[in-house]
Amino acid sequence: MSSYRDKKVITIGVVNELTGLSARMIRYYESRGLIFPERTERGTRKYSFSDVELLMEIANKREEGIQTYEIKKELLNENKKKTVRDQMIQGQLNAQFNMKKF
Repeated sequence: MSSYRDKKVITIGVVNELTGLSARMIRYYESRGLIFPERTERGTRKYSFSDVELLMEIANKREEGIQTYEIKKELLNENKKKTVRDQMIQGQLNAQFNMKKF
């Protein structure tokens, strides 16, 4: 079951209000591969609370002068670490409880 934080239900206008980022800037971060909104059948972008938090982190890093390619590299490294951690946990569960998937 996914957390409410990960459900893509927020429109770009609300994200704009919550973050102070313009719709243009939000779309730019999407084009740079930093954020991945879902799309409705009509093409409307939908964001999650986790996306809003990530956008705030990105904006803060940009204010510090960090380039988008550096932010993307950092995000990819974080995802790799999470994947390795999840695989290690899965291996421990398999060994301890003979579980196949958590």
